[in-house]
Amino acid sequence: MEITLFSPLDMHLHLREGDMLKAITLPSINDFASAVVMPNLRDPVDTLEKVQTYRKQIESLVSEHAFEPLMTVFFRSFSRQELIALKSHIFAVKLYPAGVTTQSEKGISDFSAIEPTLEILQELKIPLLVHGETNGFVLDREKEFLPMVERMAQNFKDLRIVMEHISTRDSLRVLERYENIFATVTVQHLLFTLDDLAGGLLQPHLFCKPIVKRPADRQALLDAVLAGHPKIMFGSDSAPHPLDKKEAPGCAAGCFTAPIALPVLAELFERHEAMSRLQDFISGHAQTIHGLEPLPKPVRLKKEPYKVPQTFGSVVPLLAGHTLSWRVSSRGD
Repeated sequence: MEITLFSPLDMHLHLREGDMLKAITLPSINDFASAVVMPNLRDPVDTLEKVQTYRKQIESLVSEHAFEPLMTVFFRSFSRQELIALKSHIFAVKLYPAGVTTQSEKGISDFSAIEPTLEILQELKIPLLVHGETNGFVLDREKEFLPMVERMAQNFKDLRIVMEHISTRDSLRVLERYENIFATVTVQHLLFTLDDLAGGLLQPHLFCKPIVKRPADRQALLDAVLAGHPKIMFGSDSAPHPLDKKEAPGCAAGCFTAPIALPVLAELFERHEAMSRLQDFISGHAQTIHGLEPLPKPVRLKKEPYKVPQTFGSVVPLLAGHTLSWRVSSRGD
């Protein structure tokens, strides 16, 4: 059995910087026509010059592949002139609450001060991507942040807001209430719960933020995705860290999933007899929501055993050593 997926899109991808950027970019983008690249580097990508520099670094590594990076800029108080200059160089602006995840220390602490920038984003039709968590109790952080998402949606009805990597039933309810709110969902939040992470021996390569949640949350997300919810897109939130940062005290948050995402999703959708919905989840919905016209890139998958490598360079992927029932057989680069 074989399937062909056309122009897969990863709507949330971390490519890091320096040696990590060089090591994981090709494995991360091989199966995708385009990806939304996150800006939370050690020195956040928050100016036009930084966006252009980062894009050039990425393009130098992918020049022989059919792939387009969709750049983002780290949210701060921007002037209208700055955002006008940025508009043709970025896909979206990414908002991080301060300290909620990797290299987000320069994120937003005072949410009363963000509205002038949101007004300009709305005017210029630049999407806002949101890592929606507080610094509260870990299982409640996403739920606690939802009133802020609702406030933004209510006050800026023409601003396209994407709740990134949603992990709870509560986020799905908010998604239904507002026409201008959309969402991405990861592989790990469709497959796993907190019990998989910490119910036995701790599984550091499954540790991410937002943390995987309760079985009812996973089931709600799975039901929505398999039903073809038109406001939900695939975003891997693939977030590599070197082995000494994952299998260590103070384990870093992030699952490295981009190189294995399509075989994992094919297996999941086939198991639930929903293979006809996979194309929209990994490309169609994002094209419709954002008006994207991605590069033509057919990716063919074959139902054959595929053993996930133990490492990609210095990075251990999610499900390392596990055998999946699907593999990527060819790519239309």
